[in-house]
Amino acid sequence: KYGSPDVLELRELPYPVPKPGRLLVRVRACTVTSADCRIRGLNVPRGFKQVMRLALGGQAPRQPVLGSEFAGDVIGVGAGVTRFALGDEVFGMSANLGAHAELLEIRETAAIAHKPARLSFAEAASLPFGATTMLDFYRRGRLAPGEQVLVNGASGAVGVAAIQLAVAEG
Repeated sequence: KYGSPDVLELRELPYPVPKPGRLLVRVRACTVTSADCRIRGLNVPRGFKQVMRLALGGQAPRQPVLGSEFAGDVIGVGAGVTRFALGDEVFGMSANLGAHAELLEIRETAAIAHKPARLSFAEAASLPFGATTMLDFYRRGRLAPGEQVLVNGASGAVGVAAIQLAVAEG
């Protein structure tokens, strides 16, 4: 249900079986983003609660398991999966949420990649939201190598990514 963190419950859910074109990932690390907090608490600007209830669910979120960023290992593959294999360490973002569960079924074509060996699961899980957000901003701004960027407050996921991506892109 919507509310403060006190409404969270630990529950057993049915064991997912990956459908064709999907992976089953054992989640080793995930994040709790500001978006997760806003969704769970229905903490949105004045006038948007009804719109959000239409989008997310009336009395409670339709998706009971929140969480979008994750890292883990592939423990199941559906028919037709070619990019990943059993045992692969992966990280990414789930557009349909669900990453706060122990097991996550996700499309092979979702925003998911092999986890770099040098990163821990926790480090990898913390990257997708800030990095994809900042990359989108840089692309919209059509930034080119040699241009300067001012990052004002690089302490969160987006700001940290802003610096690293700006340096990597020159």
